[in-house]
Amino acid sequence: MAKIRTEKTTGRYLTAREAAAALGVSLSTLYSYVSRGMLRSEPVAGHPRVRRYLQEDVARLVERKELRSDPAKAAARNLHWGAPVLDSSLTLIDEGRIYYRGRDALELAEQASVEEVAALLWRGDPKEAELLFTRSSEELPREIKDLFKRAPHLGPVERCQLALPLGASLDPGAYDLRPMAVARTGARILSLLVSSVCGGVCGGAAWEPIDVSLQEAWLPRRKKAARALRAALILCADHELNVSTFTARCIASARATPYEVVAGALAALKGRRHGGHTAEVETLFLETGRARRPREILANRLRQGEGLPGFGHPLYPNGDPRAALLLSFANTLGRGAVLESAASLAEAARGLTGERPTLDFALVTLAHALGLPSESPLALFSLGRAIGWIAHAIEQYADTRLIRPRARYIGLAPENLH
Repeated sequence: MAKIRTEKTTGRYLTAREAAAALGVSLSTLYSYVSRGMLRSEPVAGHPRVRRYLQEDVARLVERKELRSDPAKAAARNLHWGAPVLDSSLTLIDEGRIYYRGRDALELAEQASVEEVAALLWRGDPKEAELLFTRSSEELPREIKDLFKRAPHLGPVERCQLALPLGASLDPGAYDLRPMAVARTGARILSLLVSSVCGGVCGGAAWEPIDVSLQEAWLPRRKKAARALRAALILCADHELNVSTFTARCIASARATPYEVVAGALAALKGRRHGGHTAEVETLFLETGRARRPREILANRLRQGEGLPGFGHPLYPNGDPRAALLLSFANTLGRGAVLESAASLAEAARGLTGERPTLDFALVTLAHALGLPSESPLALFSLGRAIGWIAHAIEQYADTRLIRPRARYIGLAPENLH
C-alpha cells in the first residue's frame, strides 16, 4: 500500500490519489466506490473539499480484489500478520499506540482500575464496574482447594487451568450468553483466576481490587507495588487478534461457555511463541546474569540462528509502548542490580539488532524488580488477557456465524494412493 506523503492526512489515512493508487483504479472509480458504499471517506479539518480514506478500509477492499483473483493465496497471507480478518470494536493499534474502545491504553493503565477497564471492554462504560464487581470475594470452593492441596507443585497458571472446569461446573449462570450475563460471569471468572493465582489466600468479606489482592498475596509489605501490577494487568488486557484471542473467538463462535473460552485461550497463551515467551526471556535473564556479558551472549545467539526473546514486535517498529511504561514502573520500584542487568540487555539487543523491548521483556523485568514469585510474568499476562478474551467472547456471541475457515489440501491425490 502507498505511504502517506501529505500533511493533510495522518498515519491512519490516505489521500484520494494514494487510495486510488493502492487500489489500482482511477479517481472517478474511487469516488464511485464511495457512492456505492464500498469505501468510506471523511472530510479533512480545515479543507472542506478534501476527503481522506482510512487505510484499513482501502486494505480491506484490496483484500476483496485479491480474494476474487486468488482466494487461497490471499486467505493464507492474512493468517500471518496480514489484513484484518474479523471486525471488532475493542482494540486499535495505530501509529505505535494502543487504544481500548478509542481510549489510550497507556493512560488507562495509569489512571483507571482493572475493574473499570474490564467494564469498558465488556460493556463500553467503565462506570459499570460498580455493577459487575459487587459479589463478595468468596474463598475458592472446597473442591478446588482440595485439588490444589493434592498438587502443591502446580504453578499459578496451572492452578487456573485446573480451577476453570470445576468453577464452570459450579456456575449454572455461565450458560446465559446474553451480553450483561457474560460480563457478570466474566467478573466471577476473574475472581476465580485471581484466587487461583494467589493459591487461595486472596479474598475477604467484600470485593477487593484485583491489583490489591495480588499485591497483598505477593508483596504484603509493599503497597506501592499495586499500582505497577495494575498497569501490567491493564496493558495485557487486549491486543487485537493474537493467537489466544483468535482461539477465544473460535471457541465462542461454537457457543461454548465463557469458562471454556478462557480455558482454551489460556492453553494457547501458554505456548512458547505467545505468553509462554516470558519463560524464554527468563532464561535469557539467567544466562546474562551469570556471565555478565550480555552483548557476547546475544551475539552468540544470533550466530547460532536463534532470535533474541523479548525484543522486536512487528506491530511496533519503534518500540512497544506497553513495555516502555512497565519498565518505567520497574525503574521506580525496583532494585539496582536487576535494573542494571535489564538495561544492559536492552542496550546490547538494540546495538546488535536495532530492536527494543517487548511486553514480555517488561513483564519479566518488572517481576524481577519487585521480587515477585516464580512464573508471575505469565500469571500477570494470563489474568490481564482474560479480560480481553471475555470481551471478544461477548462480541462473538452476538455473531451467528461459526468461525470455520477451509484448509488447502496439499497431500497425495486419491488416485495416487493405488
